[in-house]
Amino acid sequence: MMGRGGLGNIMKQAQMMQKRMEELQKELESREVEASSGGGMVTAVVNGKQQVLSLKIDPSVADPEDVEMLQDLVTAAINEALKQSQQMAQEEMGKLTGGMNIPGLF
Repeated sequence: MMGRGGLGNIMKQAQMMQKRMEELQKELESREVEASSGGGMVTAVVNGKQQVLSLKIDPSVADPEDVEMLQDLVTAAINEALKQSQQMAQEEMGKLTGGMNIPGLF
């Protein structure tokens, strides 16, 4: 049976972890990943909170006769950047939680 000290210690650890998670989320917001498609024709920059920060499109790929290709390139670049951002966030969260899987974090 756990004494009062044990419960207090668990609560203190939980509060410390919550504070570290909040700090990590702020840090992730400032970190960026970049991904491109079409050999660099379209580049997306996304932060660690999966927000698209910028999108660069080479003018040569903006062909009015082939809008579908441009849409595909934009979609591919954004999806790859989001994927990298999510992986970065999961790796950082894994370092924080020591590999524990805590539902609802990411």
